[in-house]
Amino acid sequence: MRAMYYEAFGVTPEIRNLPDPEPTEDGVVIKVEATGLCRSDWHGWMGHDPDISLPHVPGHELAGRVVAKGKGVMRYKLGDRVTVPFVSGCGRCGECQSGNHQVCPDQFQPGFTHWGSFAEFVSINYADTNLVRLPDEIDYATAASLGCRFATAFRAVMDQGRVKGGEWVAVHGSGGVGLSAIMIASALGANVVAIDIAEDKLSLAREAGAAVTLNSTGLADVVEAVREVTGGGAHVSLDALGHTTTCCNSIRNLRRRGRHVQVGLMLGSHAAPALPMGQVIAHELEIYGSHGMQAWRYDDMLAMMASGRLKPQKLIGRHVSLEEAVPLLTTLDRAEQNGISVITKF
Repeated sequence: MRAMYYEAFGVTPEIRNLPDPEPTEDGVVIKVEATGLCRSDWHGWMGHDPDISLPHVPGHELAGRVVAKGKGVMRYKLGDRVTVPFVSGCGRCGECQSGNHQVCPDQFQPGFTHWGSFAEFVSINYADTNLVRLPDEIDYATAASLGCRFATAFRAVMDQGRVKGGEWVAVHGSGGVGLSAIMIASALGANVVAIDIAEDKLSLAREAGAAVTLNSTGLADVVEAVREVTGGGAHVSLDALGHTTTCCNSIRNLRRRGRHVQVGLMLGSHAAPALPMGQVIAHELEIYGSHGMQAWRYDDMLAMMASGRLKPQKLIGRHVSLEEAVPLLTTLDRAEQNGISVITKF
């Protein structure tokens, strides 16, 4: 198979011909039809993720067809159109039995714990637990865009943030996960404030449903600006970037008894921010993490898409080839392109 491959962190990947994967007894092999480029892939390439062993093939947002399966796979057949959460569970432990596959202690993540989807084929373990069957009306590129950013944002807004209509929701960062959160919160009837440093991304935030946009580069105090436009602070606030500044701003701009959700990965030098815990205590704030979404929760998200309330396809910026994805991956930390880039040519 053709795949993007690297043997050292931070060194430009190559396109190589590699052996095709084989399915495990309870797993499948998927012919990748589309796979998204995500900032998490950049973190992995830089060596920020301890689960990655070299050499490596990245990629974790994927959709495609089942082309091989193990003897233990009962729910899926060859040819099924599927996607998979980027955090997948073993299906056997206590967390998985309670429905919380996203925090399974034995979780696996394509593109991190094993070779991923920047390739013609990818293997997925515990298929009966983790695969999501795709409706015919959802194309592969749209399905791939759900795998990390949109699904993570869906859980962050719906399950962790518990956003309700009429609430004020602040979203710090208007990249892929931020725009997804804006679209989902707006679909629920919330009033969304989008904060970013780039006017073109704020324009996309307005298209996604943001009621108010704030360019932080022109503000003396982001927290006070959010408090002013929301009449006292956000009910729910999300850090969709993963930076010490946006994380702390997101907590500080909450109203009393507000809810902060950390969506952006806090890695490298941002892994241990100094949080305003005095405010957390005095105002009884709630702080949540959000790490992917379980396969069984996709049904509600797909239903909102089928009804037209959610249109994640609008967040796709461009379709690219495997070769074109190499420079895009290595510059994701300073990317200027808007929307999600999806690899559809292998």
